[in-house]
Amino acid sequence: MMRAMFFLLGMLFSLNAAAAIDTFTFKDEAQEQQFRQLTEALRCPKCQNNSIADSNAMIASDMKLKVYELMQQGKSKQQIVDYMVERYGHFVTYEPPLTPATVILWVLPGLFIVGGAAVIVLRSRRRQKILLTEENPALNGGITSGKISLWVFLPGGVLLLAVSAGSYLKTSGLAQVQAWRQATAETPALLKRVLDPQAAPLTMEEMARLGLGLRTRLQQQPDNLEGWMMLGRIGMVLNNATTATQAFAHAYKLAPTNGEAKLGYAEVLTRSADAQDNQLGGLLLREMLKDDHTNIRVLSLLAFNAFERQNYREAIGAWDMMLKILPANDQRRAVIERSIDQARAQLEPGTTESADKQ
Repeated sequence: MMRAMFFLLGMLFSLNAAAAIDTFTFKDEAQEQQFRQLTEALRCPKCQNNSIADSNAMIASDMKLKVYELMQQGKSKQQIVDYMVERYGHFVTYEPPLTPATVILWVLPGLFIVGGAAVIVLRSRRRQKILLTEENPALNGGITSGKISLWVFLPGGVLLLAVSAGSYLKTSGLAQVQAWRQATAETPALLKRVLDPQAAPLTMEEMARLGLGLRTRLQQQPDNLEGWMMLGRIGMVLNNATTATQAFAHAYKLAPTNGEAKLGYAEVLTRSADAQDNQLGGLLLREMLKDDHTNIRVLSLLAFNAFERQNYREAIGAWDMMLKILPANDQRRAVIERSIDQARAQLEPGTTESADKQ
């Protein structure tokens, strides 16, 4: 059943995504030290008590990869922390900044203590007045006065409770937890819709919920190869490079000889903006061609990979092979021929090819 799901997803999903490297290499020791400091200073939203450096949760892996990406883009330590706070909330930092919300949270315990003490004192005084009234009815007016003083505190108490509830809802992450529970509950129905060719296609929002629910399942089933490949496809549809790359990398590690897992991983690497990813993607594609030199998908990706690396001869060779395989009336031939012309134009006298021809 999972194989059928993956097949249908592969047919329905577009292949438009970027990727990010999942092997951390640093320019120098200082950059590596900064990476360690950042990952130790950020809290895992799932584990809560662990930093992302110590957590094995997938969301922690996502966060570590994003930290690495931002560092490679030249972002400062504070800019990276600000990005994480904006995405996950102040909870991810062990030292939350002084904001109105944090001030309220720090002050509320004291207010509750003071308010509780005031209520106890007022009730005690009221009892004393009641006892005195029983002995001397002339003091009855004092009781009324005591009752009025209690009502004076009611608006403040209501306001205090309202502020407390609002602060809790804003800072507790309750909305995210509810969204996660909803996605988990909807996962079976969303998978059923994917299997049903007559059902309405999933919206991007539903696709995101399916990805979240599937990710939760994979935490319990880490050896589910088809599940990881499906999550990779979902990541590509959502243009979530981190999810797509990590999912296909996990699938490839589980089954290095599985053609779909290897091709999916090669594809996200090929579509990456990172030259090292492109190089690894090309290596995987050439390995696949040794097993099947007539695979159109592999040839197409290899041609694109080579062209992006400015290895125009390899790109032309892959496209030429596709022309030999495709039927004469195939509409893709015209596009391939134009691509070959573009690559040949780069090989005119006076131009040079990239040294990367691996």
